[in-house]
Amino acid sequence: MNRYPLWKYAVIGVAILLAFVYGLPTLYGTNPGLLVTPNRGQPNSQAMEAVKGVLDDRDVAYQSLSIRERGVALELAGEKVRDRARDLLQDELQGYGVGPMRMSDVPGWLQALGGKSMNLGLDLRGGVHLLMEVEVAKAVDRSYERHVDEIRSALREAEVRYRAVELVNEGEETPYLRMKYDSASDRERGGEVIEDGFPELSLSASPQGDSFLRARLTSQEQERLKDWAVEQSITTIRTRVNQLGVSEPVIQQQGDQRIVVQLPGIQDTARAKEVIGSTAQLEFKLLDQDHDVQKAIEEGAPPGSVVRYDRQGTPYLLKERTVLSGQYITEARSGFGQQTNQPLVHVTFDSKGTRLFARLTRENVGDRMAIVLDDQVVTAPVIQEEIPGGRAQITGMGSSEEAADVAIMLRAGALPAPAKIIEERTVGPTLGQDSIEQGMDSIILGFILVVLFMALYYRLFGLLADLALILNLVFIVAIMSLLQATLTLPGIAGIVLTVGMAVDANTLIFERIREELGVGNTPHAAIHSGYAKALSTIADANITTLIAALVLFQFGSGPIKGFAVTLSVGILTSMFTAIMVTRAVVNLSVGRRRISRVIIGDT
Repeated sequence: MNRYPLWKYAVIGVAILLAFVYGLPTLYGTNPGLLVTPNRGQPNSQAMEAVKGVLDDRDVAYQSLSIRERGVALELAGEKVRDRARDLLQDELQGYGVGPMRMSDVPGWLQALGGKSMNLGLDLRGGVHLLMEVEVAKAVDRSYERHVDEIRSALREAEVRYRAVELVNEGEETPYLRMKYDSASDRERGGEVIEDGFPELSLSASPQGDSFLRARLTSQEQERLKDWAVEQSITTIRTRVNQLGVSEPVIQQQGDQRIVVQLPGIQDTARAKEVIGSTAQLEFKLLDQDHDVQKAIEEGAPPGSVVRYDRQGTPYLLKERTVLSGQYITEARSGFGQQTNQPLVHVTFDSKGTRLFARLTRENVGDRMAIVLDDQVVTAPVIQEEIPGGRAQITGMGSSEEAADVAIMLRAGALPAPAKIIEERTVGPTLGQDSIEQGMDSIILGFILVVLFMALYYRLFGLLADLALILNLVFIVAIMSLLQATLTLPGIAGIVLTVGMAVDANTLIFERIREELGVGNTPHAAIHSGYAKALSTIADANITTLIAALVLFQFGSGPIKGFAVTLSVGILTSMFTAIMVTRAVVNLSVGRRRISRVIIGDT
């Protein structure tokens, strides 16, 4: 009656073993460190020697120095040493970015098994605080640039003859669009087409003559674009942060055009800044092969062309007009080339982008086309043939991690306007270390009191409940470590609530066993009935609480999500430990024995 098949014991044993293995890394924690990233090229031994030279000259002690994919990682002995080393490296090293990071202290063998420390929130361990400012005026400028091509297409469809449609942004307080027509009648027809198709534009006469017409965005449209730029930037940044794997970030608007980004427990600050702050404006431009690039550098680019550089500093003379942009990309994923085995990014266009890309490659076979990301040339291949399938590859990635970052940015979409980081802080616990220690002491004290009460009141069965309680905490830590969830002070409150609920489940079981013994059932029958009859009550109570926790997680943010995460995980683990684990121990103890009495509380 009170027996488990062998496979159930095996499952419970393996689960407990894995919980201890993956909960163990949290005991190790992290050490302060720095990541020194070269602005161009890949980190190498020369970069490491440069870092080492600066530190040795100034007698700055460090624990380890290693080359990683994104830069030179430097582990230091404390926060003060890290701050001093960061200031020195920023002053002495030109062409390098220096950002704080956390270096894991978990042993290598445990990391090889996938063990990771549980992330702590800004209020427990600190993290990175970024204040970003969106250049909303750029969103207005880009709207004008888009209107140039759209107006040209609209005039061609209406068969209106025109000489030029251009953006004028010189000597004026605000830019405007200038249209030149063949005659006054064409100007009138063109004005009607623009008024009907572009209500956001305000038309006016031009002092240059009857064949010219001016168009400006209305003030309402400009304000709408500025508000949209900030809102869309928040959405894009949140998507990028989520794909980075940062749990429970704080991303919110501050003022008219600023955004606050808080990243709790972030490990690689330099990478986070690069992914979050990059505009990720992907453009396809044809190379200007009619002019010399060196002459363009010395004397200035010819009209209609611009000079851009790649990561190694190689210049390219490109045609200024963007023939295709990243707005048509529907999917981007990193991978490796089948022949070269080099990292790259696979991109897929939507239906309109597929048509444009096919026409672009068909009409320019034999020409070179540059793929430009944030005004930096990524690659400039020769178009060998028409590519009709709407798929392309972006090569020239320095590492697989860079390819993954570019894919993240392209999937999340480009920022509608550049967002520069105007303030960066590596923040410590907001409540102070003393407050955190007092809070942890109160949790430990409460835990001990609960353990003592259960042991004294329910005796041997109370010890079983205490065992389940301890295992429940181990399971919570292990699962949150595997999920890389972030623990905050509200999350600790969720764990405390879970501890009470776990004890409550065992209390219901034990009281049901006492009732069964009171009506004259044998000990074996009482234990079986106690677990069986209490199960439905425990399940009902926990399921309703789990639903509430999931609702909090779905619609809450920040601290509320932190509470919901630990509560949800704790409910699931407590159901396992309070029912399965304690039942397994009872079965092993009394399942094959003849017993005449069970002492549970005052029974």
